[in-house]
Amino acid sequence: MYRPIDPKVDCVFKTLFGSEDHSELLIDFLNALLGDELPAPVTAVDILNPYNERETLDDKLTIVDVKARDAQRRLFQVEIQLLVFPELSTRILYAWADLYSQQLQSGQDYSELQPTYTIWLLDQTLFTARAEYAHRFTLRDELGRGLLDHGSIRLFELSKFAVERVETDTERWLAFLKDGERLDPDHLPEWMHSPIMRHAMSTLNAFSEKERDYHRYQSRQEALRQQRAIQRALDEARENTRAAMQATEAERQAKEAERQAKEAERQAKEAERQAKEAERQAKEAALQAREEALAEVARLKALLSQRDAH
Repeated sequence: MYRPIDPKVDCVFKTLFGSEDHSELLIDFLNALLGDELPAPVTAVDILNPYNERETLDDKLTIVDVKARDAQRRLFQVEIQLLVFPELSTRILYAWADLYSQQLQSGQDYSELQPTYTIWLLDQTLFTARAEYAHRFTLRDELGRGLLDHGSIRLFELSKFAVERVETDTERWLAFLKDGERLDPDHLPEWMHSPIMRHAMSTLNAFSEKERDYHRYQSRQEALRQQRAIQRALDEARENTRAAMQATEAERQAKEAERQAKEAERQAKEAERQAKEAERQAKEAALQAREEALAEVARLKALLSQRDAH
């Protein structure tokens, strides 16, 4: 009986693309996802980190990578990321830069550097504000002019991938990775009828039929479930921390607004006091001016009286 196998699980993914026994799968995969920018197709690969079935269950599960070099010495790295974390964009750039820089040994010239291509397959969404599922990143200036044609970073968000009909080689592989667990080997869709895709499906069958492989697959699945639970807990803790910080900031802003309101009230009362003081001083000045005017009139009358008396 066939038991569903998810090709995105690390031990399956690395058997598909990181095993020397299945190198033709990696070659077809690279040509499918990079063919539009490769000057010449990949014809043979040397897998630099071939999959070792004796890897322990303590290995990191969230990032699975396959590194290879082709006959033209171009470098390729394929990684599948099942969980998205805040620093993933930095991790993606670092992976490309690290692979590119590792080409040179001490004393070698920069002319030895060859194009480097990294492919990232994400099971979750990284760019929530972007509708497209496929992204290509290269070194370019503000006018879109390339600095150097030495590879690229390709990113595919499987969570967004959806087509009414699988037509291209790229769509074929993405559909296989996203929906492979739901494929029925006895009733495969038309796009799975090519020899290379039947080869990929037979690899899934092997994990289903061999008890040792299926046990290993189940152990990986359980570890992934635990890691997803941990990731959810971390995300919730991060969100709670963010909410607490926002609440603290809102409280600070409310207190500051209250302080400013009290200060405005104090300034208004002070302005009112100053206005009353000015009014009082104006009345006092008017009264003083009136008294001085009356005194002056009295003085003039006295002078007139003295003159008439003489």
